[in-house]
Amino acid sequence: MFETIFDSVLRFATEYNEHFSSGMAYLGAGLAVIAGFGPGIGQGFAAGKAAEAVGRQPEAQTKILVTTLVTQAVAETTGLYALLVAILLIGK
Repeated sequence: MFETIFDSVLRFATEYNEHFSSGMAYLGAGLAVIAGFGPGIGQGFAAGKAAEAVGRQPEAQTKILVTTLVTQAVAETTGLYALLVAILLIGK
């Protein structure tokens, strides 16, 4: 059964190659943009925990701030990579 479905998809792809490939590019770009939700949730969680930490130890605010900014930057790269992939897929 899987071979039949796969053969049908391949036949469709060869007959309508231009439309099929552009449709798949837009689908992939949409999925890449959805990947931006993960970094947003992670950054919000990290910022909330940093605020709690500053509330518990106000004298360690500078160390907590530096650590938080570094982790936010690392988390943001995932969203930027997803945006880059989306732009590359749409701009082909």
